[in-house]
Amino acid sequence: QVQLVESGGGLVQAGGSLRLSCAASGGIFGRLTMAWFRQALGKEREFVAGITYSGGTTYYADSVKGRFTISRDNANNTVYLQMNSLKPEDTAVYSCAADRRFLSGIRTVSTNYGTWGQGTEVTVSS
Repeated sequence: QVQLVESGGGLVQAGGSLRLSCAASGGIFGRLTMAWFRQALGKEREFVAGITYSGGTTYYADSVKGRFTISRDNANNTVYLQMNSLKPEDTAVYSCAADRRFLSGIRTVSTNYGTWGQGTEVTVSS
């Protein structure tokens, strides 16, 4: 069972950047597709970005495409989310998640992910 711990959230002005990290424990990280989700106050959780277990394929929500980049370092069991050109509407709690299945493709529905981090808060001021 993998455990996930996010870091890197904070307060930033619109147009700024943040880099989120998600550190995983356990030896199976390299077989798990990973994703970032976010949940704004009063809204449902939404998919942000995903990356396959090998790192060879990524997928983004339309709302962040061209501004956010997901990457992973399997040697160090870490997945990242580089967020540039941040907007106030990006304000949310961001969580990383590991797919329930080994060696899966990228899935955007949260119920496909069985392990979640505690979340890190991102606030973008206008």
